Amino acid sequence: LASSPLPILLTGETGTGKEMLARLIHRASNRADRPLIPFNCTAVPRDMLESQLFGYRKGAFTGAESAFAGVIRSADGGTLFLDEIGDISLDLQPKLLRFIEQQEVHPLGEAQATKVDVRIIAATNANLDQMVAAGRFRDDLLYRLKILPLHLPPLRERREEIPALLLHYLQKFGDEQRKGRVTLSDESLEYLLLYSWPGNIRQLANEVRRIIALAQPDAIVTPTLLSPEIQ
Repeated sequence: LASSPLPILLTGETGTGKEMLARLIHRASNRADRPLIPFNCTAVPRDMLESQLFGYRKGAFTGAESAFAGVIRSADGGTLFLDEIGDISLDLQPKLLRFIEQQEVHPLGEAQATKVDVRIIAATNANLDQMVAAGRFRDDLLYRLKILPLHLPPLRERREEIPALLLHYLQKFGDEQRKGRVTLSDESLEYLLLYSWPGNIRQLANEVRRIIALAQPDAIVTPTLLSPEIQ
């Protein structure tokens, strides 16, 4: 899908690697030499979301002491990763839909819209179909976003990936914390394979980071170093 200009909708639980996948798609696309701009739709107050996305002209409102391009125009020629897309308010959704369909933005205070060339990758851990049924998300926006849908299963449904992920993070955090080659005992590996990982890959990475911090250099990790919930 990387070479397509069409929007991609990534769904899955928190921590399944949606932003990582978005970065891989961008890196494999013909936009790889242009910016990928990640934007979390819950990171700013809702009343500021429109100005952050679409930008504004100097003096467009009280406090607008200089012009601001907005994250959409900052991603011109590249990819915009919209995380937590389900939190876009209903009143802003038509403007987002127009941008996706027309590839133009209308900054606050500007008389004319501006053309942009931006590939959209959106992500959510919410059920957008249920939100549409409840009247909290526009069906036309959902249909436009989910032309190319990809679902990331939770880690508990792809346990065969856990050993490779553990090895990757043991090496990564072992190098970062200068702990040499820290390895897992067979019993520790069994505990980690059997755990349900409600926080998915993000939780696994943080668990390994904590293990490395507690372990001696070049140690073999026993279950006593694992978090209580895993024990």
